[in-house]
Amino acid sequence: MEQQEILNLEVGTKEIQTLKPEKVKVEKLEIREISFGDTKKQKLVCFCKHPEKDDLIEISKVKYERQGKLETTGLWITLDSDGKIQKGSALAILLNYLNLQKPNDLIGKEIDTIEDESGYLCFKSY
Repeated sequence: MEQQEILNLEVGTKEIQTLKPEKVKVEKLEIREISFGDTKKQKLVCFCKHPEKDDLIEISKVKYERQGKLETTGLWITLDSDGKIQKGSALAILLNYLNLQKPNDLIGKEIDTIEDESGYLCFKSY
């Protein structure tokens, strides 16, 4: 669609289709580089099969309990001084919760999901 056509579009009447929290199966992984001004960070994106959708969905957040409170955060790639995934990071918490050693171990796993504060699905790790 051309830019000028987009500028002449009216607001539609259809709501966004939201998926219910269900178990999803991780089919593949991708590391995405996200820019924040001059800073670049890497984030793990999981492509998952949801039982209500034919296409794969992307999940890159996890909801977990920390100090008695639920937190939702991205699966940022944070490394320690040995070049391993940082202990206590959201990604490490997800892997530990699932008794996995490395991100590639997520492939083929079925993981529970829950809605985040914005209504998007994220992994449930509590």
